[in-house]
Amino acid sequence: MPTSNRLTVLKTSKLYIGGRFVRTESGRSLPVLAADGSHLSHYCWASRKDAREAVRAARGAQSAWAASSAYLRGQILYRMAEMLEERGESFEKLLTQTGVEGAAARREVSAAVDRLVYFAGWSDKVTTVFGSVNPVSSPHFNFTTPEPTGVVALFCPARPSLLGLVTLIGASLVMGNALVVLVSETDPLPGAAFAEVLATSDVPAGVVNLLTGKADELAPVLADHLDVNAIVAAGMDEDTRRCLAEGAGRNLKRVHLIDLKEDAWYGEAGEDPYRILQTVEMKTTWHPVGF
Repeated sequence: MPTSNRLTVLKTSKLYIGGRFVRTESGRSLPVLAADGSHLSHYCWASRKDAREAVRAARGAQSAWAASSAYLRGQILYRMAEMLEERGESFEKLLTQTGVEGAAARREVSAAVDRLVYFAGWSDKVTTVFGSVNPVSSPHFNFTTPEPTGVVALFCPARPSLLGLVTLIGASLVMGNALVVLVSETDPLPGAAFAEVLATSDVPAGVVNLLTGKADELAPVLADHLDVNAIVAAGMDEDTRRCLAEGAGRNLKRVHLIDLKEDAWYGEAGEDPYRILQTVEMKTTWHPVGF
């Protein structure tokens, strides 16, 4: 029986918005080239309208996610780690195709799984560790507790593309924020594939929305958007930093810029629990003492 010759089916990675895999409304895509210059696949080039749709989906999901218990949020983050580990070989392949050496790819996937477990463990400890009961000179109880900021836009570092992505997501998700995430612009495939982990991890639709595209195009939209409450950006160039600062200055949203070398994402700086506080607000409550 003659061997059938068939074309290789090249994947076009879609956006992940509102719990659904969708094509960009603009119809644009960008190619992904392997380290040897060969063509691997395409990925969607998100437009400004796609970014606005992602913000809308995040806002619609945020209140219910914040109202869920810390235990449930931790369980869902742990489930994300399980799904990532189960698909570990496919993520290693994606990383090696774009120039990450085999041992380094295995190290990054393993570190990404561990990082999700790490932040899952913080879910029911953040309030105890970072909250406080404050001494006051009046007949009141005075409590300070951390609460989610709301909708957070994340700009992920170029590399490590997977570990950087899960670090920013884990730290921002654990307290109840909803996210609009722009994955690595130079190495987008691991980030785009992470949407398949989200889709099987019990994360409510709209809580995490993944975009692929260009930071210089989407940064002005997210910085100016009044329904985005905070931005965390890693490894951005000076023009993008300036754009984020100017946009945030017009509507008074917080912006955190992260400058870590690639290896630093694996160490204490990458798993710093104070990174969680970048996307929380401290709420102080006064309660009269009964007599």
